[in-house]
Amino acid sequence: MITLVVTASPPKLRGHLTRWLMEISPGVYVGSVPARVRDLLWQQVLENLADGRAIMAYSAQNEQGLEFRTHGQDWQPLDFDGVTLMLRPNTSQEQQRNGRRAGFSKVSRMRRYGR
Repeated sequence: MITLVVTASPPKLRGHLTRWLMEISPGVYVGSVPARVRDLLWQQVLENLADGRAIMAYSAQNEQGLEFRTHGQDWQPLDFDGVTLMLRPNTSQEQQRNGRRAGFSKVSRMRRYGR
């Protein structure tokens, strides 16, 4: 069983995916296909998806019972002792770009030190 979510996909890719999977919502495809077909579908997604994003989750024989692949995402899968976790981008770098530093407002000082 696989679930594939794509955004900003061209009609060519959507048509190709509906040959093998059922589209249950715009951009969300679900189906049960062999591993070889799953890999070929993922290759089609990578070749035809220029600006969009894609996530594929499928069942696997591991502790979690699933694996997933991503394309065009800020979040990246990370294997941590056999458990796949999602590594989110560091938000403190974004805050530094905005010029704001966390914990230096008057309210945060009052919370930390009292009145």
